[in-house]
Amino acid sequence: MKLSKRGEYGMRALIDLGIAQEVGRERVQTSELAASEQLPQKFLEQILKELRDAGFVTADRGKFGGYRLAQPAPEIVIGSVIRALEGPLAPIACVSQTAYCRCTCPDEDHCGLRMIMMDVRNAITGILDRYTLADIVEVTLRKMRRDGVPLPFSAPPQQPSRGRVSVRATATAAVAALEDYSI
Repeated sequence: MKLSKRGEYGMRALIDLGIAQEVGRERVQTSELAASEQLPQKFLEQILKELRDAGFVTADRGKFGGYRLAQPAPEIVIGSVIRALEGPLAPIACVSQTAYCRCTCPDEDHCGLRMIMMDVRNAITGILDRYTLADIVEVTLRKMRRDGVPLPFSAPPQQPSRGRVSVRATATAAVAALEDYSI
């Protein structure tokens, strides 16, 4: 099985949305997700629409809208996300559980290729269905904190200024941001 760019970018965006949720961000705009992962924004928008249609994310419209997870991260199984973006996990159609298609082999029951591909399918699904988005987010955040990497989306999004900003509000925001970086 080879993960396409669609699957890779979709997973990266979901992980970022999970991280954003963990650091207290309600929504993340497509432009922020694209910039964070250095992804083409138009392509990412198409992928996020697919993830929304599959029920993994929701979108809020408007100037301060954006995407957020539609389900708690522990309920989002990685295998389900990959299936939604890529289709069946089976390397060949004759071993697929969801999109079976008879192959050209004259004796499918005794086909060595089919037998080994069934083992490959079982290994892939066993791993991808064992992990949730919460598992990936947790290990990602743990490693970022260990390595002293600033957590993405931990600062609130920039909102347009409506006049003067008080020094007190700016200092309070700076202290809160520094607290987010502590281990």
